[in-house]
Amino acid sequence: MKMRITLKITAVLIIIFIAFAGSLSDNVIAMSWPSEDAVLLKNFGFNDNGSPVLGMVFSGGTEILAAEKGEVIFTYSESNKASRLPSPLGAWTAVDHGDGLISIYSRYAYKSTGENKSNPASLTQVEKSQPIAEAGASGWSQRDGFYFIIFDRRDRHWINPAMIITPALNTRPPQIISSVLVNSQGVHTQTSYLNQGRYTILVNAVSPSFIPAVPGSNLAPQKIICMINGAEAGSLNFEAFSARDGVLMVYRNGLVPAKQVYGAFPLFETAEVSFSRGQVNMEIIVQDIAGNSRNIVSRLVVN
Repeated sequence: MKMRITLKITAVLIIIFIAFAGSLSDNVIAMSWPSEDAVLLKNFGFNDNGSPVLGMVFSGGTEILAAEKGEVIFTYSESNKASRLPSPLGAWTAVDHGDGLISIYSRYAYKSTGENKSNPASLTQVEKSQPIAEAGASGWSQRDGFYFIIFDRRDRHWINPAMIITPALNTRPPQIISSVLVNSQGVHTQTSYLNQGRYTILVNAVSPSFIPAVPGSNLAPQKIICMINGAEAGSLNFEAFSARDGVLMVYRNGLVPAKQVYGAFPLFETAEVSFSRGQVNMEIIVQDIAGNSRNIVSRLVVN
């Protein structure tokens, strides 16, 4: 519940400053990672106990670096009195890169203690890889690090940073841990013998990290596809999330509420299928951001 409240407050805060933000004329060519030493804890689309992560959560690290040059359009610190809204993001800074793209650096240390003593409040323009702040803990963070988000204010959606920032070479395919079918009565089953009717297909899939990550951490893949007898029944995409009438939406054969897809931690609701009598081939395909993929095929008998 707390995380869902966080998402709503975060969306409101972002929309407030975006409404008054200017736009730069320079085009963004390629962004860089916002840290040289922090490790990735959670990535975009990660199932965080039933709620999606809208950016990348980094653990540890020292300096937070600008992903690309741009104009600093908003900074919130402990002493900021411009807004009475609570800030689950803690201390945060927004940088406009032009073309509607805004990067947000949040949950970092309120006070700088490093040698360079970066002061986000004093910045008006930043260059690529310029220090913005120091990793730390503020807002609703649970450990030292920071939270990195990319927002497209033209289309009003959150973008997977790995779509813009070229990841390191990774040849390890994702893992499909399990797939579960849930009937109209809410009964879960992993058996190959089913009664005819309508089923929801839930998939637990993870991807190896494409940059240094916390050992043992499992990241979200880029895409999960469900095929029934060779035809696509559902496709869950982690490239971008949108907001519609205050409701966070994800892309699964069109927009659906995030709370529907992320309702069963750690599973992702990937498709809804009606089965009739006969034999059925169900294929689950998982792809990662580097283009690696893995699939499993289940042969079902429907009575």
